[in-house]
Amino acid sequence: MFNDRARIRVQGGRGGDGALSFRREKYVPKGGPDGGDGGDGGDVVLLADPDLRDLSSFRRRGRFAAKRGRHGEGSNRKGADGDDVELRVPVGTQVLDAEGRLLADLAHPGARLVAAHGGRGGAGNKRFATPTHQAPRLAEVGSPGEEAELELRLKLLADAALLGFPNAGKSSLLRRISNATPKVADYPFTTLAPVLGTVDAPDGRQLTVADVPGLLEGASEGVGLGDEFLAHLERARLFLHVIEAHEDVEERFRAIDRELAAYGAGLAERPQIVVLNKADLVVEAPSFDPDDRRVLGVVVTSAATGRGVADLKRLLFELVPERAAAPSAPAELADFLVYRPRPPHRRGTRIFRTDRGYRVRGEATDEELRAAGVRADDVVEFEGE
Repeated sequence: MFNDRARIRVQGGRGGDGALSFRREKYVPKGGPDGGDGGDGGDVVLLADPDLRDLSSFRRRGRFAAKRGRHGEGSNRKGADGDDVELRVPVGTQVLDAEGRLLADLAHPGARLVAAHGGRGGAGNKRFATPTHQAPRLAEVGSPGEEAELELRLKLLADAALLGFPNAGKSSLLRRISNATPKVADYPFTTLAPVLGTVDAPDGRQLTVADVPGLLEGASEGVGLGDEFLAHLERARLFLHVIEAHEDVEERFRAIDRELAAYGAGLAERPQIVVLNKADLVVEAPSFDPDDRRVLGVVVTSAATGRGVADLKRLLFELVPERAAAPSAPAELADFLVYRPRPPHRRGTRIFRTDRGYRVRGEATDEELRAAGVRADDVVEFEGE
């Protein structure tokens, strides 16, 4: 089953605690502080993988948490950083926050987004030593990682997309021109989810073509899930507008055109090749030559007999320009980042372990105290009180 939407919850790893330690060696009974820093928590990272086709890997599992950083140790040993969690998503995945705001668009292979940063490791007591305070008996607790609820939406990346009414023969045509093997049957709505196929040219060039489920009038308003299917057309550079040759071609063309205009997102301005399919069902193919700058060509085809298929493939490669290579710097970043989830703790709040319990600088909630390891019978001092 094709999945183009998923909801996930991500949490960065908590930072490790700094060590509260003093050097204790033979002949050095009063060594100074030597507590090392805690390691940083791991990040949760989304990575665009060109080998993935949909978001089905998130159907059964929706919570992902990175590892906590290790605690610091004596002898100034820093704790190890927590392991990251890498979540691979299809190229073309958009990431939205819980309020529906767009965070990032992973629109090219290798694009990545740190969806939840790990918390900072706490400072060991060595960090707090000063000429006037040479034996600090406190060490910082690691800060919590970021936490966020995200929605993933996939918008297919294709060089061209087939569109038209149900039963126009789009799936059969895709089988003819590409390596895709969509389900084919002689009834409407055979295709229930978008299908991607690769078209090969004799010179080795390849194009990606998407077959989108048939649209109904009112698709732009959600009829037959049409608005969701239309979203997959947004990134296609060329439309293959498939119309049955034995239908009223002019009326069918205008009906789909109205839905594209009503949906928006520039679909109504996209260049098209009009494909008059099922020519084997008519004695003579209809004449269709619209005075429309968007229509770059009209091809008569029959997916059943193969008529016009070679002409269609040739026209495809002529009209679809080669994609520019994805930028190599910074290749690992998302195309754009609009909003970064904020850490759940308040800025400025710091929690320390002492030889008597805990000390809090700033404000801290009960939840933050529990996450820092504070128990009901621990002594907690608040600075300023």
